[in-house]
Amino acid sequence: MNNFVYDIPTKVYFGENQLGNLGPELSKYGKKVLLTYGGGSIKKIGLYDKVVEEIKKAGLELFELSGIDPNPRVSSVNAGADICKREGIDVLLAVGGGSVIDCTKYIGAAAYYDGDAWDILLKKTPVEQCLPIVTVLTLSATGSEMDSGGVISNPETNDKIGLLFPVMQPKVSFLDPTVTYSVNRYQTACGAADIMSHIIEVYFNMNQDLYMLDTVMEGLMKTVIKYTPVALAEPDNYEARANLMWASSWAINGFVNGGKRHAWSCHPMEHELSAFYDITHGLGLAILTPRWMAYTLGEKTIGKFVQYGVNVFGVDPTLPQMEIAQQGIERLKAFFFETLGLQSTLTEIGIDDTHFGLMAEKAAELGATKYAFQPLAAEDIEKIYRMCL
Repeated sequence: MNNFVYDIPTKVYFGENQLGNLGPELSKYGKKVLLTYGGGSIKKIGLYDKVVEEIKKAGLELFELSGIDPNPRVSSVNAGADICKREGIDVLLAVGGGSVIDCTKYIGAAAYYDGDAWDILLKKTPVEQCLPIVTVLTLSATGSEMDSGGVISNPETNDKIGLLFPVMQPKVSFLDPTVTYSVNRYQTACGAADIMSHIIEVYFNMNQDLYMLDTVMEGLMKTVIKYTPVALAEPDNYEARANLMWASSWAINGFVNGGKRHAWSCHPMEHELSAFYDITHGLGLAILTPRWMAYTLGEKTIGKFVQYGVNVFGVDPTLPQMEIAQQGIERLKAFFFETLGLQSTLTEIGIDDTHFGLMAEKAAELGATKYAFQPLAAEDIEKIYRMCL
């Protein structure tokens, strides 16, 4: 196995009634706070008022950037960076899901960059400085509250690019499961698919690594499979929401990676789907993942599929290996499309094969899929897209 470094410096306040700690935590970084959020749902559920109250109670000066889109645009990053430079912002407070947090990370980086923030992603400009970031999470999905990465879209060029920089790691994150009670059925389901995909991207790996980490990933997947239906049936079930929220963070905070080196596959493919069609990220991953599994299942990879089928979905281990592997894939499809009720094909959501060739080329180039669990060239990726129609 490979050596690795594990360093997750994010401080987490988990559970109800923790916002009383927000003001003191923000105050550690200065007096001027830029609050970032999306379309206003935090106002409907009363979270906005609570956050503003804590900021004022701490004697801090408040500035705001609202309207951050579900697939965050570089235009929002530039707008936020302009506020930071003009007002001398000391600390960023992201209140929302992964899109708001991702956007805020790049605002923090762009505040130190003289130019269009898109340069940072397109040219992979090294980010060595970032304003401190505090988050209040409202959706269990991306895990951005506890990692150093973020994904930004540019609708003008149909690009969606994600990078990781250690300085963009949030300093503090507030995770209150009760805040997610109001998340609707569709977004809860898409969030669950996103969490599952984060784990699957690491779990299906040809690198030999710690058995312990495989068991942790299997436990995380079983947690999502167990508690998402509960959250769908009982939106205010604290146990279900808490398990999904904590699983979301640990799926992608680097812990389960260990020494694995292989690149991800489904995420770069999905980034092209949502770059061209602006679909929900988790839905795209749900449609792609089982087809990617079917395409990559073969003599060299079957062992991992057998392990997955038996340990995650409880497939009978006495069955022939290929049958175990195929049953594991079918049970994931049933979870996504029957249990969660997500659309199962690209055709259902109005996507045809018009841009598949270009999307496949970009996914192969940007995602480095030739270094993945099963190496994928552009022609392989295009075939997987077609399997999703």
